[in-house]
Amino acid sequence: MRERTPLARLAVVTLLTGAAAGIGGMGLALMLHLVQHLAFGYSLDAIIGGQTFLQGASHATPLRRVLVLTACGILAGVGWWALYRYGRPLVAIRNAVDEPGKPMPLPETSIHALLQVVTVGMGSPLGREVAPREIGAALAGWLSRRAGLTSEEARTLIACGAGAGLAAVYNVPLAGALFVLEVLLGTLHLSAVLPAIVTSAMAARIAWIGLGDAVQYPVMPFAVNGSLLIWAILTGPVFGIAAFGFSRLSTVMTANAPRDWHLVPWALSVFIGIGLLATAFPELLGNGKGPIQLSLADDLSLRLALALLVLRIAVTLAALRAGARGGMMTPGMTIGALLATVIAVPWTMMWPGEPLGAFALVGAGAFLASSMKMPLTAIALIVEFTHIPQDVVFPIVFAVTGSCAANRLCDLRFSRAPPDSRSHHDVTNAGHF
Repeated sequence: MRERTPLARLAVVTLLTGAAAGIGGMGLALMLHLVQHLAFGYSLDAIIGGQTFLQGASHATPLRRVLVLTACGILAGVGWWALYRYGRPLVAIRNAVDEPGKPMPLPETSIHALLQVVTVGMGSPLGREVAPREIGAALAGWLSRRAGLTSEEARTLIACGAGAGLAAVYNVPLAGALFVLEVLLGTLHLSAVLPAIVTSAMAARIAWIGLGDAVQYPVMPFAVNGSLLIWAILTGPVFGIAAFGFSRLSTVMTANAPRDWHLVPWALSVFIGIGLLATAFPELLGNGKGPIQLSLADDLSLRLALALLVLRIAVTLAALRAGARGGMMTPGMTIGALLATVIAVPWTMMWPGEPLGAFALVGAGAFLASSMKMPLTAIALIVEFTHIPQDVVFPIVFAVTGSCAANRLCDLRFSRAPPDSRSHHDVTNAGHF
């Protein structure tokens, strides 16, 4: 058995991992904004501007939306086909954490991450958060090998690199650390807690240089009352069951996605279809941040929320089936927020007093927690995304508890054997590759 690495060397590698993940996450986020602005022709004077992606995409002409999504389909199809055909096999974050001796190939992982960021910027309905996690994990693995760390130390730092990448791109240091501990390592041992906190906090702080310290999702102020609390308790299981169904469908779609030349026509046809839908519903473009913002701002009618819910599920599953890659974090929050809005409209008619945005916030957290098997991380994400006061956390906790309990019962009922909470839907890479 190898001796442990000297503490000073381990500390240096830990700090370098946080810095590398922060720079990588910041760079990918800035690239995403640049692609969005160029593709849809808005806020061309600043990468980080006052105009949101939804506003920019909505102001673009319907023809431009179709053309951009057509180009996105070509890039996705040709790009991922070429990567699979000519590159070394990709290694998922989960596999890299479980087997530190099996490194993530840095060039191929970088190309994979760039393809995700560029296609999401051009309108792909998948999330952007897997790319910085992959870059953070790959760089952490490279640093660990260069420093000669033990397998257990490398395992911890690879996980920390992934969490720090998440923390950087979304400015969520607490959620980044919890993602490492709850999802990737499954431990609260001090040897994991300290580097998880240090790397995520450092990465988030470095990313402020280019991205600022802005709140991801501003929420209108509201006071928690009995209506919201009771609704959260009653509907929590609904979100868990819905997340179970969506996760199983997304897993099937990903498993059946082409990896050969068929990827090109599949991606082209699916993204052209998304572009055509976006001529009437520009809210479908991108990872889903726009619909979440509309839901939280009480800016959705029941009819529009229902239409976006159905179409958002359809385009997300279609993109997975076509072979596109990306995260499921923001898409999951989007589905949860839209489903909550649909359910809450009749509830607020019978028991008025709370804005629909409050229900959307609770639903987003409940669906995210179950769809990605990470209740603590989901709660932390909602808190850091919105900077909500402490009392608002209670209905989210109630809904998440009911959601995860119902989701677990579905796992036990429909699976032949009780699934491992991290293997049913590989949340480290949204079930991809």
